[in-house]
Amino acid sequence: MGKAQEIAEILLDIGAVKVSMNPPFTWTSGIKSPVYCDNRKLISYPKQRQKIVDGFVDMLKAANFDPEYIGGTATAAIPWAAFLAYELKLPMIYIRPEKKEHGAGKQVEGDLPTGKRVLIVEDLISTGGSSVNAARAVQTECKGVVADIFAIVTWELEESKKQFTDAGLKLSTLTNFSSIIGLALERGVISKEEWEKILEFKTSPRKWNP
Repeated sequence: MGKAQEIAEILLDIGAVKVSMNPPFTWTSGIKSPVYCDNRKLISYPKQRQKIVDGFVDMLKAANFDPEYIGGTATAAIPWAAFLAYELKLPMIYIRPEKKEHGAGKQVEGDLPTGKRVLIVEDLISTGGSSVNAARAVQTECKGVVADIFAIVTWELEESKKQFTDAGLKLSTLTNFSSIIGLALERGVISKEEWEKILEFKTSPRKWNP
């Protein structure tokens, strides 16, 4: 079994993946989606959680990348950055969606010296906007070197692919939309009709009509 299939099975087993046509789910980007993947549930399952961390470590080895810091996007990816930083014995930071309007007015939290190599960890990639925003914050606020984003899941949307390409960022993920939805159909979690509607969504998410 491949890694993408294994992680997709974990997400389905713990009930992290939900499908609803009416009403649909609303993503942070405002997109109406028939699918929602709540990776936050994973942190409550120690064995499954460790498989995610091990998967990130394996991806690092395969990429031959040697980060000096692990950065998590607030809030959902902060636990994953913490788990991975602990596993690798590396320092950690986290990145807010925007600068604080009080205190020091920082967007990057932690102690990140200038010019350090940072791996940014996300839980899920939809449009890719939050990841690119986090990378830019590290690059501009701390002069950090960011080229790689790791995530548990990507919805494989064309919009996200363009965002990463334009920003000069490489995305690596443990599993993806195709693996999750394909397995959901195979298991009978979703019907053939629902599967077809979900594929319509993937083709044109901002125009999809539930």
